[in-house]
Amino acid sequence: MSTQENIASVANETKVPQGLLATALSSHGANTSTARNQRTLRGQAQCTGVGVHSGEKATLRLLPADIDTGIVFLRTDLKNGARTISARWDFSIETQLCTQIGNGQGGKVSTIEHVMAALSAAGIDNATIEVDGPEVPIMDGSADPFVFMIEMAGIVEQKAPCREIIIRQPVLFESNGKRVSLLPSDERIFDVSISFDRKLIQNQHYVFSLEAEGFKSEISRARTFGFFEDVEKMTKLGFMRGGSLENAVVVKGDEIMNEGGLRYENEFVRHKLLDAVGDIAMAGHPIRGRYEGVCPGHAMNNQLLRALFANEAAWEWSQPAQETAPLSA
Repeated sequence: MSTQENIASVANETKVPQGLLATALSSHGANTSTARNQRTLRGQAQCTGVGVHSGEKATLRLLPADIDTGIVFLRTDLKNGARTISARWDFSIETQLCTQIGNGQGGKVSTIEHVMAALSAAGIDNATIEVDGPEVPIMDGSADPFVFMIEMAGIVEQKAPCREIIIRQPVLFESNGKRVSLLPSDERIFDVSISFDRKLIQNQHYVFSLEAEGFKSEISRARTFGFFEDVEKMTKLGFMRGGSLENAVVVKGDEIMNEGGLRYENEFVRHKLLDAVGDIAMAGHPIRGRYEGVCPGHAMNNQLLRALFANEAAWEWSQPAQETAPLSA
């Protein structure tokens, strides 16, 4: 069964405004103006798949949400306070190999970065994400299935302004020769470099602006990747129990094990950029600035957001204060 056959739309009958939908998914505004209204989904869409680390089957549903809700996960298999988890940096509880959030009452959701990247690129400010298990389905290992779900559900503007976080001073986090930073910029730019001692990867660099066209074609289809010799070790540690050639690029020596090879010549760095878009979306509001990552990872991206919000002089709102969800728990 193909990935798209595992996705179902339950959107309402109101026709999707194609201009808004195309603009949001391909260009996210196509200019540097910060003046736009908040957006949510017009209808609903769902998918079913396995968690790449847990190996557990789960169904995920994207639903509309009210103004100033933000992105909220709802564990439908849990009860009471454990059900609801905000997709924000201060709810991040684990960042080894994926981004996991938790609410302190036992509710957790893992591997949220791909769906977060799709929502961020589409300019979705408010959404409820229902999932009936501990991990978001990995689908094909990219954000493309979630972009497809957003296209099926449609996008609608809401009657409230979107408040962006404007970077005013550089913010930096470094660890073991790796570096991530946020710099002032009129555009929402992601600049990522990676380096692996592998003939197939070596040094790769990619720059992408969320203001420009192309997230769907250039970034969303890039898949997560791993190395064949690490699979057994990761499985023993409790990771990659649902991993396969259907949902990850696997490198063995100087070869790609997947039938059909890579989707892009530099698919590896494009996926790292995709992850960064999803991780930085956990700021809770769109960040207007330039993200730069040198060999970045989920843990570093979370530390970067913590450093940002620990420095009040480094950022400001794009609009005067209104009743807006707080940036810390």
